[in-house]
Amino acid sequence: MVRLPLTPAQVEAGRRLGAALRAARGGRDLLEVAASAGISPETLRKIESGRLPTPAFGTVVALSRALEIPLDALADSWQPSGAEQRSAS
Repeated sequence: MVRLPLTPAQVEAGRRLGAALRAARGGRDLLEVAASAGISPETLRKIESGRLPTPAFGTVVALSRALEIPLDALADSWQPSGAEQRSAS
């Protein structure tokens, strides 16, 4: 199966998700959070930097639990803001 390239909107959503996770991690050590979520530190780095814009759902769930933030908050970060939606139209 061939995976289609990500759209610019999907790449930008991944950047927003990464920024939200980085903000939620705050001063916590990246290695500690990655271990708590059961993922590699490199995977967490890639997600936070936007280099992995579409992490697996299970990874997002694990990070949500490790950072003690609701999945809804991460889902909200995935959606463009009202201003971004209007400019895309």
